Amino acid sequence: MSSIITGEAVVLELRPASFAARALGLIIDVVAHILLLILLIVLLGAAASDVDEAAMRAMILAAVVFTFVIVPVTVETLTRGRSLGKLAAGLRIVRDDGGAIRFRHAVIRGLLGFLEIYLTFGGLAIGVALFNEKSKRLGDIVAGTYSLRLRVPAEPHILATAPPYLQGWVAMADIGRVPDATARRAGTFVQHAYRMAPVSRNNMAIALASELSRYVAPPPPPGTNPADYIGAVLGERRNREFIRLRQAEQRNIAVGERLRKLPFTER
Repeated sequence: MSSIITGEAVVLELRPASFAARALGLIIDVVAHILLLILLIVLLGAAASDVDEAAMRAMILAAVVFTFVIVPVTVETLTRGRSLGKLAAGLRIVRDDGGAIRFRHAVIRGLLGFLEIYLTFGGLAIGVALFNEKSKRLGDIVAGTYSLRLRVPAEPHILATAPPYLQGWVAMADIGRVPDATARRAGTFVQHAYRMAPVSRNNMAIALASELSRYVAPPPPPGTNPADYIGAVLGERRNREFIRLRQAEQRNIAVGERLRKLPFTER
């Protein structure tokens, strides 16, 4: 996974495509291009049956250039880095800074792609991609692009809840003074705790629980697990906020009904 920092200092985590995914998309594109070339040659043969051999060779060469260079460049330019194979594999070609590619990127990739994919039967592209961190082929290295995975499995959404032994305590606790920033950090910990090493997870839980305890009273029962404490406080905070919003909504509905019943006079 690669990180890109935007102008607002926001870190974006982008997932480069694996070698296998790129190979699948490339195979689909190559098969589609070969089928298109065969179709063009058949059409040329049927339409120019009385053309001499030199002219036929020139037309076939033009068909090859059109199929293997012009078509890929045009498709990637118009779709901002997509193609039939990339669409099937869930990929997109982007710049190294994460932005959409432009015509010059597609031209470089198309010209070098004809060399490394078709003239060398894919050997050059495979050799370069195997030893590149982002599975870049030569065209990507020169153009400053790489293949981005668009189909990324969604991470599970973990809901903070109070364990049974803390439900009685947290229901009576005063948690209304917990700052939003502290709650956000604790919520991030709850979402990503399962991916952390046990020692790091425990140390982080202790630090966050200590920070939350400044705003929560009374203290939890002795022996409370820090992670359980965080889940109980965040879960109760969410539930109370939901109840508050529902009550505000009901009050607004009641006020609206009373206003609709008031008599209206014409001026």
